[in-house]
Amino acid sequence: MKIVMVGPVWPFRGGIAQYTGAMCAALSARHEVRVHSYAMQYPKLLYKSPQRDPENTTFRFEPADYPINTMNPVTWRKTAAMIRREKPDLVIAQWWHPWFAPCYAALFRRMPCPVVFVCHNVLPHEGFPMKEALTRRVLSKGDAFIVHSQQDADDLKRLVRDPFLIHAVHPAYNQFRKRGISKEEARRELGIPPEQEILLFFGYIREYKGLKHLIRALPEIRAARPEARLFVVGDFFEHNRETYELLIRDTDMNDAVTLVDGYLPDDQVEAYFAAADLCVLPYESATQSGVIQIAYSFRLPVVATAVGGLPEVVLDGRTGFVVPPKDPSALASAVVRFFAENRAEVFAGHIVQENERYSWDRMTEHVESIMSHFEDRGPSPVLSGAREGKA
Repeated sequence: MKIVMVGPVWPFRGGIAQYTGAMCAALSARHEVRVHSYAMQYPKLLYKSPQRDPENTTFRFEPADYPINTMNPVTWRKTAAMIRREKPDLVIAQWWHPWFAPCYAALFRRMPCPVVFVCHNVLPHEGFPMKEALTRRVLSKGDAFIVHSQQDADDLKRLVRDPFLIHAVHPAYNQFRKRGISKEEARRELGIPPEQEILLFFGYIREYKGLKHLIRALPEIRAARPEARLFVVGDFFEHNRETYELLIRDTDMNDAVTLVDGYLPDDQVEAYFAAADLCVLPYESATQSGVIQIAYSFRLPVVATAVGGLPEVVLDGRTGFVVPPKDPSALASAVVRFFAENRAEVFAGHIVQENERYSWDRMTEHVESIMSHFEDRGPSPVLSGAREGKA
């Protein structure tokens, strides 16, 4: 197939750009893939943190160009014309926020081939004006959809009539395992004593990710596990580090928390995941999370809350524990249980058993099955009925 991908890719930062790069790399092993990305993704008013990081080339993919300015309709028309001239068999677009609605609605209005939306979030975690109307306007132009959680599948069915969708597990990010270092080596690099029990919170620090609940759980955790220590590694997206520092002081956990503030370069990610004993996602809301898939690539068990698609990936009692959201005591109990029952080795073994489920080859197969569906229907696919696959 000849595939055109639309979405963020290197040098853009963040999980969606990493996903796009990894997906393109997997598809290009069997198909011709080209990326059309952004000259300007977000205005600084909407996204204050740096958006590009040219030094991190782990997920770099070529050929790629950057014609799309999400605030300039002229670039939308030019990009659409460019895609039509390329005559692809399939267009795949990454979708996660209604900010892109005007751009995408214009871009995909008259595509000569099927358009597949990979929906990381059908609807955003935070509020956004007219988010449902804008999302419906864009996704109604899609011919097929890939989602990673039942919540997104349900939201999609509510907004789009009879969508043809595949419900696929978010693949793992093995790309961060660059050196294959051991836990002991990672801890020496980071200056972590071998006896400490390390909890890892990783990624952009935003309100809905519930870090405050994990901090409030720490006194109970430390009462049972005095060697427990929390590493918070990520960019304080909303510039609210002081709020968390105050909470850490109020809970008297200054000596139990290490803040590693800022966007972590790709080649530094490995040390933190390799050094950790347990990854914790205390989210208040979610659809899915690439953080779990990074953890699994290091055979690292996860404690997560029962929100969105997290329980679909964290198998309670097998690859980690699932607890209610906004419940510090439940978080504490799960963490203490993990260490008290010595679950690390057993959970890591179950993660290995699930490895094939999280492969990018499986994602390639999903894309190929979508294309086969349209080939079977003839040259002008028009969806008329619901069909859903799960994997």
